[in-house]
Amino acid sequence: MAEALKVKPETPVTTSGGYRWVICGLLFFATTINYMDRQILSLLKPILDNQLHWTNEQFGAVNSAFQGAYAVGGLIFGWLVDRLGTKIGYSLSIAGWSLAAMGHALVSSVSGFGIARMCLGISEAGNFPSSIKTVALWFPKKERTFATSLFNSGSNVGPIIAPILIPWIALTWGWHMAFIVAGFAGFLWLCFWIPLYDEPGRQKRLGADELAYIQSDRDESHAEGAAKIRWLSLLKYRQAWSIIVARFLTDPVWWFFLIWLPDYFKKTRHLDIAHSWIPLVTIYAIITVLSNIGGWLPGYLMRRGWSVTRARKTSMFIFALCVVPILFATSVGNWAAVFLIGLAGSAHQAWSASLYSTASDMFPKHAVASLIGLGSAAGSTAGMIFPIVTGLLLDKFTAQGNVTGGYAVLFLICAFAYLVAFVLNHLCAPRFEELSAPELEQR
Repeated sequence: MAEALKVKPETPVTTSGGYRWVICGLLFFATTINYMDRQILSLLKPILDNQLHWTNEQFGAVNSAFQGAYAVGGLIFGWLVDRLGTKIGYSLSIAGWSLAAMGHALVSSVSGFGIARMCLGISEAGNFPSSIKTVALWFPKKERTFATSLFNSGSNVGPIIAPILIPWIALTWGWHMAFIVAGFAGFLWLCFWIPLYDEPGRQKRLGADELAYIQSDRDESHAEGAAKIRWLSLLKYRQAWSIIVARFLTDPVWWFFLIWLPDYFKKTRHLDIAHSWIPLVTIYAIITVLSNIGGWLPGYLMRRGWSVTRARKTSMFIFALCVVPILFATSVGNWAAVFLIGLAGSAHQAWSASLYSTASDMFPKHAVASLIGLGSAAGSTAGMIFPIVTGLLLDKFTAQGNVTGGYAVLFLICAFAYLVAFVLNHLCAPRFEELSAPELEQR
């Protein structure tokens, strides 16, 4: 029966219509807002240092609270989005994180910021389960990595906009207003999402030809007949662990960039809040361009006849290698360091886009959000530990008068995390192929 559901390669399928890219645009803007919200606290750290007098360990603990909540939120929203649908699930997530962002303006203590970050973490965790499932619903396999890379570039554009906008708002109207503006942006996005989004089969703005193209992969029909996978039962599949383990090892690297780069440039390059925006914007501009090239690569290789497995694994290995040069970031000049960090960040984002896409390569669509939620929980669990370790390490090296040495150790960890993750990912999933209905039912 599975053979009857396949679309033969020679079957002509038109790509006319572009409404799926409108949906991708909505995901991009939501992710941009999401990452602007995450950046605010790090950008305001120089101001808050003078008010709160917190140590690096305390600052790390506050960010760890965000990560712990994000881990829990990933499980909650992964389950919710698979059951309530992407429209409602995403709406709940962004409304929650917009309120949480505004809530930061009401606190004035280290513990208060810890609570505010926990609220933000739980609600922001709905972004990727919602977005990845939306891409699985709205794009055929050969476009999913590129579409994921495009919307995920919002996680680069947000950090580009934030260093320009947030310090200016804070220095002009006070740091409280920066959080309020960020929360308002989320509610503004909802005004577009609610009227413009629905699943493809129910979207009246979508043409018949484009709908047929979106549903041209064999798993579109197969998913409907597949046995329902219970949330925690995903842990029985080694293919699920290929994503969970890889997220656990590599997500903390991206969080490290988001949380600690402003402090890195201030403490080791002596660039304060008014001047560090130039290297930060440059880093994320590099990431935006190069990561989209990386997101394009697997689809290009597939169009040249490569299998899904070969295209994704080759691409992911290249991305893992591109992180290694960050080893030298503390021993070169300012702009060389900017390029090395930008290259590593680009590789991370391209790696993540490919890794996200493997979820819908191997599992039916009704399980994708839950699997991405489990992966987010794993990545956030490691991300909860890493800021605390980072803070302790930097306090130790600062006390020795060698904060640059502390960052050198941290960049060393980042450099090899992806190669280790690649090996473990390959061992868990030698091939990125969809599980058949009998395989699912046997579990």
